[in-house]
Amino acid sequence: MQDNTITSFQQFIWDFYREQGRFFAWRNCDPAVAKGYGGQVNPYHVVVSEIMLQQTQTYRVEPKYEQFIEQFPDFQTLADAPLRSVLAAWQGLGYNRRGKYLQQIAQKVVADFNGTLPDDPIVLETFPGIGKGTAGSICAFAFNKPTVFIETNIRTVFIHSFFYNQDKIHDKELLPLIADALDHTNPREWYYALMDYGVHLKKSCVNPSRKSKHHTKQSKFEGSDRQIRGMIVKLLTTHASLEREQLLAQIVKEEQRVARILDELQQEKLVAYKDDFYCIV
Repeated sequence: MQDNTITSFQQFIWDFYREQGRFFAWRNCDPAVAKGYGGQVNPYHVVVSEIMLQQTQTYRVEPKYEQFIEQFPDFQTLADAPLRSVLAAWQGLGYNRRGKYLQQIAQKVVADFNGTLPDDPIVLETFPGIGKGTAGSICAFAFNKPTVFIETNIRTVFIHSFFYNQDKIHDKELLPLIADALDHTNPREWYYALMDYGVHLKKSCVNPSRKSKHHTKQSKFEGSDRQIRGMIVKLLTTHASLEREQLLAQIVKEEQRVARILDELQQEKLVAYKDDFYCIV
């Protein structure tokens, strides 16, 4: 991009953010701070929100985030909690492995980093459940570091703004533009602004992300393995343990299918089978 194109794009995004930027508890407790007046952000809060937001929409995350932070206010508390309690608090967010990953992240922070989250994205990529994109977003939001990363709303903005009449756009085409446009003085809020504009675009026009080579349509939840997995975990967070017959009686699905999913949950170390009873690990 030419310098004047970058400047115009940045100005447009900042103007939008000043007028329509969203407030979320994980951004900062003070809306004025979230709108550009500096201030500190809690790295633990950022980690919790980023893991929650990986595959879940913000309207579902908001109430669960508040409850989760109240129950597990810091890395140490989360690291020490029983997994059953963590997964019980996670209910409603889906993809329960993320709840386990989040606790494992807390345990690694406590055990290997004296309770302080590292601010190096390469180090964070070694953590459970944290890939390159999430490592970059955590560093930008928790430490205001000018990392370059992409997620669905950022992808939407750059496709809409620079590839309007193209299809099958690869992320490798977007990342240099994201790097060129990055506001190095305030990357945290720059990414907030991009994401907020991306959400606006999805509401106001046909989702530009459909033009991405990486776009996939999420499979139907009703009747899916994901639904059965969630039912099993919910039952085992409600009850300390259940016999196989008790589980099967409450999950009215094909027995072989439920048995296969139980085996998968055991392999993932979410569920254990002890003395003829299933329980959360």
